[in-house]
Amino acid sequence: MAEKLTPYGKKIQKKLIDKGMTQVELAKQLGCRPSYLCNILHGNRSGKIYREKIASILDVDPVA
Repeated sequence: MAEKLTPYGKKIQKKLIDKGMTQVELAKQLGCRPSYLCNILHGNRSGKIYREKIASILDVDPVA
């Protein structure tokens, strides 16, 4: 069974769709592996060090 996105992951996924970006593109801009970004979106990793950068790239609240 596939893991579900966290509420934060769902918000990031929606922003990626709105901006026409992929997770791979976002991961490249963050300087992390796409698999690590996936772990953040699914709640397996906190991704604390990337949240501010994700927020600035996608224009989202870094806390939510």
